[in-house]
Amino acid sequence: MSRTASAAPPRPLPALHASAPKGRLDWPVLLNWLRDDGLITVADAERVATRFRAGNSSLHALVRLGGAGLVRQTPGKGHGQLLDTDALTEWLAGRCNLPYLRIDPLRVDVGRVAEVMSVQYAEMRRALPVSMGLHEVTIATAEPYDTAWVSEIEAHTRRTVKLVVSNPDDVRRYTTEFYALARNVRAAQKSGEVATTASFEQLVELGKSNKALDANDQGVVQVVDWLWQYAFDQRASDIHLEPRRDMGAIRFRIDGVLHTVYQVPLAVLSAMTARIKLLGRMDVVERRRPLDGRIKTRRPDTPDGPGGEVEMRLSTLPTAFGEKMVMRIFDPETTVKGLPALGFGAHEAKGWQELMGRPHGIILVTGPTGSGKTTTLYATLKALATEEVNVCTIEDPIEMIEPSFNQTQVQAALDMGFAEGLRALMRQDPDIIMVGEIRDLATAEMAIQAALTGHLVFSTLHTNDSVGAVTRLADLGVPSYLIAATVIGVLAQRLTRTLCPACKVRDDDTTREILDEVAKPWRLAGGVRAFKAVGCLECRHTGYRGRAGLYELLLMTESARAAVHPQLDAAALRRTAVKEGLRPLRLAGTMKVAEGLTTLEEVLRSTPALQG
Repeated sequence: MSRTASAAPPRPLPALHASAPKGRLDWPVLLNWLRDDGLITVADAERVATRFRAGNSSLHALVRLGGAGLVRQTPGKGHGQLLDTDALTEWLAGRCNLPYLRIDPLRVDVGRVAEVMSVQYAEMRRALPVSMGLHEVTIATAEPYDTAWVSEIEAHTRRTVKLVVSNPDDVRRYTTEFYALARNVRAAQKSGEVATTASFEQLVELGKSNKALDANDQGVVQVVDWLWQYAFDQRASDIHLEPRRDMGAIRFRIDGVLHTVYQVPLAVLSAMTARIKLLGRMDVVERRRPLDGRIKTRRPDTPDGPGGEVEMRLSTLPTAFGEKMVMRIFDPETTVKGLPALGFGAHEAKGWQELMGRPHGIILVTGPTGSGKTTTLYATLKALATEEVNVCTIEDPIEMIEPSFNQTQVQAALDMGFAEGLRALMRQDPDIIMVGEIRDLATAEMAIQAALTGHLVFSTLHTNDSVGAVTRLADLGVPSYLIAATVIGVLAQRLTRTLCPACKVRDDDTTREILDEVAKPWRLAGGVRAFKAVGCLECRHTGYRGRAGLYELLLMTESARAAVHPQLDAAALRRTAVKEGLRPLRLAGTMKVAEGLTTLEEVLRSTPALQG
């Protein structure tokens, strides 16, 4: 493979001497090339050259030019685009016949690539290994003409070097982060070696020994700090620390999908778990039963502003090869949203606002774990929690601390479950009550008692749709007349991944006829502008970035109440609800497809099929 590219010598700018591209790039050469390729005008080149001559800078040539405010002048696609560092790097890669790569940290095996070269060597060469195969090692460089070192790496690794061109800021940033992580993991591992456990019994015996790494070891502390900050940067909602037979896996859940981030020795993973348990005020010694905890930390400061406070809910579980930990991240900026940010359709938003204005009754939110029920309830309660209203909650656990209402934690060890907590809340003169979940008949009866005595009660159930919540209450043993008298509305919801705006493209195959067939017997009104997922670095090559809510709202009208009787027929209740205006989850999804927010495949995956 050729590692240099021949190019015609650039015509020098007036009164500007540009050297040939031997070794590192300099801005006069790049400025000449930009002018020769027609990306900028001669006037722009002269203006920038005059400005750059007046001062010195240690910045990389691409970074310096990327901040000069140059605009692409070539006609057609891209005309008028700002030539920032990313755009200039992609242009340079094409000019020197090398692939352009935006470094995706989730796709880099940090442990392996850190062995290719030392951090000092990487910083000196402005190069960063990003992948290593059986016969080839891929190295991202910000200096495509400085290739004298390539033969040294090929001799050291006994692999062919494949060069790719990357943003110099990314190369510098990830060089620091990757090597710091690898160094801290090695330091933590050297602090004390632990034999790989092969069974749960051996794990228990190991827990009784003193061979484990110290949770306060500096290397362990730094790895945990890096892990959190990295998770915040990647918009992760959950962090999984999973012990396997030979290594420990670290995985992030991003937009509902798990990504493997890094693999660490079991000794390091065990020490990381102990460190996190220590910070979460959990029993570090206890490894034989599940534990729960909570940590409050901060996001790092960024150029856009100071970092905010973040809470994490901790949960451990003993497994065959060690203690598994999951950290659920609750960022106040994203978790406690306002109602408009939830993504209600106009029809559902109007009905939900009407329910919120009722003086008493039970409002249920249903859906599987991770469907956004807590986010919907918190946003609703926050909108209702004015100075004149006493809002009280009983939760297990308290997901987010919200100053505008009074929150109580279920304490099973003290015999205070949802039913007992709700009974106590009734003596606290509440106006609005939120019960984390109705799990049994005792809790359901207390919620009904609260609604009958003039309180507005919110709670959740795990059912597939809105009508299923009514049948679930009947299954728990609640009499049908009490359901009809107290339940005023049920909201079923799902989260569907939204398309990445950076890479989505028009999808002419998803037509109105196809969407109407999926939503049958409903028909879509308005235009259809469907897109499909492609995949890029911004979305981790999934084609999706972020999630949106899909909602199905059942309003208990007089006709719906009449359908709730001792011989309750769920299909008959659904037919009645549809006549009264219920729009199913799948219909809500197809409307999102028509708006270009998601894909039909994603809607079919995340919503139940239409019934009856």
